[in-house]
Order: sequence, then structure tokens, then C-alpha cells
Amino acid sequence: MNDDAASKAGTPIDGLRLTRRGVLSAGAAAAVAATIMRPGFSRAQNKDVKFCASLGWTVWESGRHISNGFKDAVKVLGGQLTMSDANYDVKKQADQILAFVDSKPDAIFIVPADSSAISGAVDQAVKSGIPIFVADSYVPHTTVTTTAMSNNFGLGLSSSQYIADTLGGKGKVALVSLPSNESWDQRTLGAKATFGRYPDIKIVSDIAYALGGQTTPRQVVDQILTANPELDAIWCAWDGAATQGALAIHAAGRKTIITGIDGGQQSFEYIKSGGPMKLTMAQSFYEMTYMNAFYAHEHLAGRKAPRFIITPVYAVTQPSLIKLTTLPDNYDQPGEAAKLGWTRVL
Repeated sequence: MNDDAASKAGTPIDGLRLTRRGVLSAGAAAAVAATIMRPGFSRAQNKDVKFCASLGWTVWESGRHISNGFKDAVKVLGGQLTMSDANYDVKKQADQILAFVDSKPDAIFIVPADSSAISGAVDQAVKSGIPIFVADSYVPHTTVTTTAMSNNFGLGLSSSQYIADTLGGKGKVALVSLPSNESWDQRTLGAKATFGRYPDIKIVSDIAYALGGQTTPRQVVDQILTANPELDAIWCAWDGAATQGALAIHAAGRKTIITGIDGGQQSFEYIKSGGPMKLTMAQSFYEMTYMNAFYAHEHLAGRKAPRFIITPVYAVTQPSLIKLTTLPDNYDQPGEAAKLGWTRVL
């Protein structure tokens, strides 16, 4: 099924599904731009504030966009930034957060690798009185100042709906999920909610992948293909599995399609080529972290910061890319996706 048919069938591939949360997020992004440009907004008064950022990872394109969002925001808005990378090590990230608390910065930014596992450390940070700003995942059992993230359940719903529409509601599907992070696990729950509405779609394999483990996503997909000689599609909770899985599908000479979640030049290249990878749900990592830093400044200036922000997601397929001479690396910066003709779907 092509994208037009998918859109008519209910998949928000080419059009904007404007929800209340979408309006709130769009308003937040507009507020950021408007405030920075307003007369009297002084960056100089913020130059001495100190920020610490604990990043759960910096690998993949997502990690680079996350880092750049923080760096650019502090460069534009002012302040000093100390960043650390836990590389998916939960204990290391918890220790980093507590060490940051001891250093008494003006605000702490956190991008969790496993939000549930670090909730104790985050709660201690909140109780210290230091403002805490979180990106990409919510942290359960804590009340941080602001969380900026995607609609993860919606990511799973939309990407799996694309598969269901492409298969005409019938076929064999495998899942590669990321259950270690509670927010990322919501994507799998969304996918299963979609596939559960189609009695003729059978989930023949459901692999829970552990980031930082010994097995690569490529090896996982190789195993799935070997165990399932008749397989129509593979749904992946992130692009790292989808891009490596596309290589496995190509090497095996199979016609299986595969989808991912994240976005970035590498996944765009795979999709544009017309290979097995057909869709990525492109998240706005840069905007997540930029908003963290922006609202940290707002909070420190005595102005209100939103408790929760849903950042834009774009459903990127080959028609979204085919006319582009250069694959975009800045689509997740406010206003750039519109220049490409993309509209947010979540």
C-alpha cells in the first residue's frame, strides 16, 4: 500500500493530526522562539549560571542531537555546561546525578537510559532543591520541573499501523523491543495495541533487546529471519535495530520490510534507497534538550516552566526524501521540518 492509501486508511503519514498535546507542544516551541527574540531578553544576565547534564548515552545520531541541543542552547542563552555520558550504565548514571547534586549547580539536565532504575537518584536530586529537567523519557515516582519527550505510545501505534496498512491487515510480524526503559517500552505496547486489532496479523517473534549487551541488533534480526522463513515485516523500537536489520534482510535476500523509530541521516539514507527499511518515526531530540535548557533559564528567572512538553514527531518514508538532494540533519530544530514540507504526526 502506498502512502496515500495508508493515509486514507488512518495512518498519519502525510498529514498533521492536531491534538491538544500537539497544540501545547507547538505553543511551547513558538514561545521559545518568541521569547529569545523579544526586546529586553538578556542573555548576559544568565552567563554565570551553571548547568550539569547526565546523558544516558551519546552514541547513535540521537545522542549527537541530544548533546548538540544542550550545547547550542547554553551557547545562545548563556551559562556553563558540564556533561557526562553513562553509556547505558544505570549505576554510573545514578552516581553521576548524585555527584552533580553535590556540586550544587543551578539546574541539572537528565536524559535517562533506564528511567525506572535511576528514579531513586532523580528523586534525591529533586529533594535537594535543585531544579531538574528531563528529556526523552519521564522518570516515575518523581516530580521534576519539566519533562520534554515524544509520545512514545503514539510512536508504536503509528509505526505499527504503517505495517498493518502496508500488509493489508494480514501477515507475519516480528518485534524487536527496548523494555529496559519504561518510556521506550511504551512504544512496544503501542505496537501490540495496533496489531491486536488485526486477527490476521500474527506476531511470530517478540525479542526484548538489551542495550549494552553482547548481542548486536544485526545478530538478533539474523536469528529472527532464520527462525521464520516466512516473515512479512519486522517492527523495531528504535532505528539502530531497523538499520542493522535492513542489512540482514538484504543479505538474506528476503522481501521482509522493517520500520524504526528515531530519525536521522543514516536511517533517512536507508529509506531513500528503497531497501527493506520503509519508515522511521523521526523524533525531535534537539528540540527536547534545547527546551530543557531554555526553560531552566525561564525557571531561574522566576517565570513559569511547563511540567510536560510533547515534542514533534515526523513519519518519514521514501516520498518524504526522494526529492531532497541533501538528507536533513537539522530537521528537529524548530521550523526546519516545515521547510522540508514535513508536518508533525504526533
